[in-house]
Amino acid sequence: MRGEASRISDRASRDSMAARLKDAGERACRIGRELFDITALLDGNPAIAAALTDPSRPVDDKSAFLRTLLGDKADPLTVEILTDLVKRKWSRPKDIANAVEDFGVDALMYYADFTKSTLKVSIELAQLHSSLLNLPVVRSKLYDDLATPEARVKLLRELLANSGFDQVTMILAEHGTANLRKRRYLATIQWLIRKLSNHMGESMITVTTATPLTPEQMHKLVALYTAKLQRPIHINSVVDPAVLGGMRTQVGDEVTDNTVVNQLRHLEGHIKATA
Repeated sequence: MRGEASRISDRASRDSMAARLKDAGERACRIGRELFDITALLDGNPAIAAALTDPSRPVDDKSAFLRTLLGDKADPLTVEILTDLVKRKWSRPKDIANAVEDFGVDALMYYADFTKSTLKVSIELAQLHSSLLNLPVVRSKLYDDLATPEARVKLLRELLANSGFDQVTMILAEHGTANLRKRRYLATIQWLIRKLSNHMGESMITVTTATPLTPEQMHKLVALYTAKLQRPIHINSVVDPAVLGGMRTQVGDEVTDNTVVNQLRHLEGHIKATA
C-alpha cells in the first residue's frame, strides 16, 4: 500500500508527462523498456531508491546522481521522467519504483495507441490469463522466485512461441515474470488488463465461464453492462473448466457468482442452518 505522498507524486508526475509520452510515437516502446529496466534496478538496490528519494538531499544532487546512474544511453524522455520523479516527495523509498513501473506501462500503452494495437493487446493479455488458469504448473514456474528471471522469461517465450502476440503484449507479459515484484503472475496480468481498460476509457467486466463465450453472449453482456454502468465496457472473458454451469462476473470489487457450484454452496448453508 502506497502512502498519500507517494500516490500524489505518482499521479502528478504521470499527468504532467502524459502528453509528452503520447507524442513520443515509436520511441515510447524504447522508453517503456528502459523504465522497466530501471524498476528492476531500484527493486534490487534499495540503497539507490533511498538515495533518490531522500528528502534531506538537495534535488540538484539527486538529479546529478541520476544522470551518473543512467549515463548517456537512455532516451532523453526517460531521463526527463526520472528527473521529475526524484524531485517529488515519497512516503517510502520503494514507492518510487512503483511509479517508474507505472510510467513504463503508460509508455507501452501509448506505443500501442501509436501502432493501433491497444485493444488487441488487451484481448491477448486476457487470452494469456485464461490459458494459464488451466496450467497450474506452468503458472507457478512463472513466479518461482528461486528461478532466475532469464529462466522464467525463456519459459514464457517457449509457451507463446506460436501465439502471434503483439510486441507490446510480449513486452508486458515478459516484464511480469522477469521482475516478479512480490506478485503472482496472474495478478500482474490482471492488473495490466485493468490498466489497459482504464486507458481506453472503459470499465472492465471479468466474466468467468467453463467454455468460451459465443459472439452473441458477448454482445448481450456488452449491451447489458454498458446500459447499467453508463460508460463503454470491455469484457475480459476468462475460461475456467472448474466453473460448473452459469457464470461468475466481477465489476471492480463486486462479484456476482451464478455458477452451479455457488448455488450448491448456498443450498448447503441453508440446509445446515435449518437442520
